[in-house]
Amino acid sequence: MVFDTTILGSNPSAPAKLMNIKPLNISLIKILKKKLFPFYKSKEITKIFKILEKDLPKNTRVAMFVGGCVRKFLSNEEVDDIDVATIFSPNELKKKFNDTDIKIVDTGIEHGSITVISNELKIEFTTLRKDLSTDGRHAEISFTDNWKEDSNRRDFTMNAIYMDRKGKIFDPQLGVQDLNNKIVKFIGDPNKRIQEDFLRIIRFIRFANQYSSKIEYQTINAINLNINGIQKISKERILNELLKILNLENFQNIAKNKDLKKIFYLVFPEFRYLDRLEKNYFKISLKLRPEILISIMLIDDTDNHEYFIHKYKVSNNTRDKLNFLSDCLRKNKLDKEFLGKKLIKNIYFFGKENLEDFNILKFFMGKGKNLKSFLDIQKKIKKVLIPKMPYSGSFLLSRGLKEGKKLGEIQKKLEISWVENNFSLNKNQIDEIINSNS
Repeated sequence: MVFDTTILGSNPSAPAKLMNIKPLNISLIKILKKKLFPFYKSKEITKIFKILEKDLPKNTRVAMFVGGCVRKFLSNEEVDDIDVATIFSPNELKKKFNDTDIKIVDTGIEHGSITVISNELKIEFTTLRKDLSTDGRHAEISFTDNWKEDSNRRDFTMNAIYMDRKGKIFDPQLGVQDLNNKIVKFIGDPNKRIQEDFLRIIRFIRFANQYSSKIEYQTINAINLNINGIQKISKERILNELLKILNLENFQNIAKNKDLKKIFYLVFPEFRYLDRLEKNYFKISLKLRPEILISIMLIDDTDNHEYFIHKYKVSNNTRDKLNFLSDCLRKNKLDKEFLGKKLIKNIYFFGKENLEDFNILKFFMGKGKNLKSFLDIQKKIKKVLIPKMPYSGSFLLSRGLKEGKKLGEIQKKLEISWVENNFSLNKNQIDEIINSNS
């Protein structure tokens, strides 16, 4: 392919009018990059596959890329995690990479998985498998050398697309067609796939939302029939999958998809306020963190968020954020100047990010008519310069106080009075606080 470098602006003698041409569309650049430098042709991947194929007949198919990396490659998305299915067992893989500079990590050897590390590249290899029995949480498996059998045990057709190291596609479940048509479809009987692992219901929510999928009646019916199976899944696995859903760039679209929204509510009945996102999301161009999205869907005047914290044993950061925002909501109802005249004071005590987060929550809880107020407050929070508290321990020691608990108490009272007095205290006020508490 030949590029006209004058259009790209690299020719200093190009006519001025050409210099105003808009840059190439970002999506087009990604497509060109994928065509010219596909991930499977990287130096490290080539080295790994050559080791796997050593001493074997030419064109022997020993391993193929599968799952997300293939799906993302075909969709012109950025490929991050790389998964490879292989005919070799974990022990055979270890022998292959013995006496090389490639590191092997046992990340799931009981399931036939190891991670191969070469420089900064990590690839998870999994031996071809077939299910012998499942209980909705765990599966008893056996290894196989049959690629079709391996594809039969996967969840969605678009996740059962294989690609060899030369870029040739093997598509036993017709996943490419479904990927192109944006249909997230279970492989074979949806009931059977779900009953093998009930977490697949939540994975379906993620994939269907990510690809704006058309949802088939038989899929909805299968999910409704098996929804109680979610109770068999550990809360840790459910929370982990939820966070993946919340990290989707188009997560808010879930509020607009009637069928998907219904499934989401069935799995997460605590999220009473998903509709808040539908009303306000497109009015602000913010990438909301998962804990903020959770707060928007959870927090009200009840202990709804506390139940969620307990049920899913969320991280300390998420727990603290939800508790803080709930407390702010209570304070704001008691004091209408919480984000008004007392904004700077509250920024001093609680921090800019916390106040920005509460302002976001308050905006989504509103009726959609408070956009200007929201933006004005966000701008004020960013601009505020918080002064440093001048009454340090050294200051109090210079006034004759001694080290100890009393000094800390006086310092705290000075700080509170200093903030309440618009970050200023005169000599008489300082003397009065020190003398009355010494």
